[in-house]
Amino acid sequence: MPYRVNIISDNQGMKDFLELPLKIYKDDPIWVPPLISETQRTLNAEANPYFTNASLQKFICYKGDEPVARTAVIINREHWKKFGKKSAFFGFFESVNDEEAAGQLFEAAVKYCQLKGAEFLEGPFNPNHYSELGLLINNFNSPQIFFETYNPEYYMKLLESSGFHVTCRLHTRINRDTANYMRQHYDMSSGLNSGGFSVRHFSLFNMKAELERIREVNNDAFSHNWHFLPLTREEYLFSAKFMFFVTYPRLIIIVEHGKEPVGVLQCVLNINNILQPLKGKVRVTDYYRFLRGRRSINDIVIYAIGVKKAYQKTRVFKLLFDSACKIFQRYPVVSTTWMTENNVSATRASELLGLKPYKWFAIYEKFL
Repeated sequence: MPYRVNIISDNQGMKDFLELPLKIYKDDPIWVPPLISETQRTLNAEANPYFTNASLQKFICYKGDEPVARTAVIINREHWKKFGKKSAFFGFFESVNDEEAAGQLFEAAVKYCQLKGAEFLEGPFNPNHYSELGLLINNFNSPQIFFETYNPEYYMKLLESSGFHVTCRLHTRINRDTANYMRQHYDMSSGLNSGGFSVRHFSLFNMKAELERIREVNNDAFSHNWHFLPLTREEYLFSAKFMFFVTYPRLIIIVEHGKEPVGVLQCVLNINNILQPLKGKVRVTDYYRFLRGRRSINDIVIYAIGVKKAYQKTRVFKLLFDSACKIFQRYPVVSTTWMTENNVSATRASELLGLKPYKWFAIYEKFL
């Protein structure tokens, strides 16, 4: 049967794009289906403020009339300006085990990128550096943790056969006996506020102002990080819309010096055991089950730790570390989101918390 690649321009194409993963993973017990409504929201270029400065194009490959592969391509010229490299990014890649399908999909994506002036195609980014990213390259039989990508092992072969090569490796970490580890290694009785610094939890009573404090810290702390672009206020509010479905105020720590926010620790619940039975679709009655099910979750994910550059050699990191230990003693299992291989400070902090390497992910690149 002949292959054809379409740029998605109608509701049927978008429906095929969104439902393709359900076909690919239908017999996979590890996969946790993302909420289809959230994927739609993220890929709505008119609603998502990230696309104020970036373009989005969605592609789907058909074999005959059957959808068999998909991807989205993002071009952000702000990234070109900051990093001096004309990279386009692909994400939301899914495909049946068919090299021809993947090859035709990326051939169409490459032509589009070339017309836009891009010189490299990198990914996966879903759709950017602060979203789920990377292709899983090992430990395929272990449970998928929240905010962690998952894919079949053959995806590596599909990308390589389409001319991509690995340019960056990322990994996550885990401690499956955190509560005992904290009690054995750290004194939990010491106070936290000292030296002009104050430590507190996130306050729901002034949520927008608190989110702005977090954005301020992270934009400063991560400004020199790999692929990092500062988030606008609108981007951060958009990304945080459902934040308190996946966390509690007590899992977010803010360190202040006077009235200035200088450090942030953000943890989220590993909600995947609740998400998996939903199969990507949420009904009104599911919200009650979801909120009730959160009470039984006993593992959390360190989403981010940020300290403003001017405070990185002060007590702020120690205050955040001690706060983390106090939180972790209540949760048996703690894991991390991705970190780069060369992030020495994050690796060292993870080792102090007893976190061991768990899964490895790769970013692929193709020269155009």
